[in-house]
Amino acid sequence: MAVRNIVKIDEAKCNGCGLCATACAEGAIQIINGKAKLVSDTYCDGLGACLGHCPVDAITIEQREAAEFDEEAVKAHLGHGTHKAEPLFACPGLAMHQFGTQPAATEPQSSQAVPSQLGQWPVQLKLVSPTAPYFADSDLLLAADCVPFAMGDFHQRFLRGRSVAVGCPKLDDAKFYIEKLAQIISANNLRSLTVVHMEVPCCSGLVRIARSAIALSGKAIRYEDVTVSLRGEVIRSEKVPVEGTKV
Repeated sequence: MAVRNIVKIDEAKCNGCGLCATACAEGAIQIINGKAKLVSDTYCDGLGACLGHCPVDAITIEQREAAEFDEEAVKAHLGHGTHKAEPLFACPGLAMHQFGTQPAATEPQSSQAVPSQLGQWPVQLKLVSPTAPYFADSDLLLAADCVPFAMGDFHQRFLRGRSVAVGCPKLDDAKFYIEKLAQIISANNLRSLTVVHMEVPCCSGLVRIARSAIALSGKAIRYEDVTVSLRGEVIRSEKVPVEGTKV
């Protein structure tokens, strides 16, 4: 074995979000018992593509004695060869939940539909224009795209009176989102920024996107970090100051 670069994971810092496992094209990292683990030195090329995806800085590159990277073994591991690959990771956010039936609501006296509070289109962060007029001097809501499905009162509680951008911090391109959100912040005099995400660890990546975008924009603004449970309840709300601002 030779001394070479290889991934090192600090399990004390790891929150089990699974973003590193998703980013590792070789499948060298898996989530095991809620923590990221390097499953084989042979699968790790030591290039560190996973580093920028960890929201808690639990991953570094170290030089140590390790088996050589084996591309053929990686192909077999991923199922490109004769062996069938095992699932790469089990993110806590993928755990199955089946909720009991909610009590039937009292039949309203009026059958009129509840009006939407959406004031713009499009809403997806990939599609919105940073210079769209609805962002000017607005209160911006950055929402994980699962939140409106979990919250029955999402429109009235969060969307009403706000411009909005939605996205998935786990499945979408975080770097692109940081750059796009930074453009929105830079181009507009936002009155406020509210980040609403689910309680699962991978969804908290939306907060990291917001924080990085604020830093990239060069504007000292604060944001409100709102965490929603799988049952649609707000379980935590915190106003987060950014350097140069006051709560």
